[in-house]
Amino acid sequence: MFVGDSLSLNMWESLACMIHSWAPNAKTAVIRKEGIAEIVFLDYGVRLLLYRTPYLVDMVRENVGTILKLDSIISGNAWRGMDVLIFNSWHWWTHTKSSQPWDYMQEGNKLFKDMNRLVAYYKGMYTWAKWVDRNVDSSKTKVFFQGISPTHYEGKDWNDPTKSCKNEKQPFFGIRYPAGTTQAAIVVNKVLSRIKKSVHLLDITTLSQYRKDAHPTSYSDHNTLDCSHWCLPGLPDTWNLLLYTSLIS
Repeated sequence: MFVGDSLSLNMWESLACMIHSWAPNAKTAVIRKEGIAEIVFLDYGVRLLLYRTPYLVDMVRENVGTILKLDSIISGNAWRGMDVLIFNSWHWWTHTKSSQPWDYMQEGNKLFKDMNRLVAYYKGMYTWAKWVDRNVDSSKTKVFFQGISPTHYEGKDWNDPTKSCKNEKQPFFGIRYPAGTTQAAIVVNKVLSRIKKSVHLLDITTLSQYRKDAHPTSYSDHNTLDCSHWCLPGLPDTWNLLLYTSLIS
């Protein structure tokens, strides 16, 4: 089961296509129910599930508005009993003003109109970490964290400040990516260091930073600039090769 935002969707779709290319004649079924999308390869008993939850922690509607609960993860009940869990979250933590889907953050009994997003991300991720420790049986379930998927909206990240990903058709070829390690990746590593259960980091960040050419904006007629998601076939296939290597090692 992939659990997370639209970057989880990117990776889920990639894996489904990769399996289909290996077994093109396999019978399949697509099931959607209660917020979960599922692709079943019937001949092999393989189920690929996707649970969309951009923050991992709960977001609920109350009288005062929509609240992002940094210390609540009741939705995790749907993730139990899986053979493999691949978690992801960061993309939506950066959304502000009209593009954010919540009105308040809550921790304990305190409501916040906003707070430093890296601080909020750490709090939410630590809630997720505690959920893993309390609910995952490592002898039955393998847990992965997808890692931070970088964006390419600002060319200064690769020393070309007038550019974005638009019309980029070549990767970055330098020895070291100029923007360096993202602050979100540092938060992820800090949280993972506190988890007692076995969680494997799919460290996709650096290899993805080099792929400013791999976003759909450069290859579509849409006017909207999308330097967050990835083309398929494309980079998420490499993420899944890392997942496969980790599963069989």
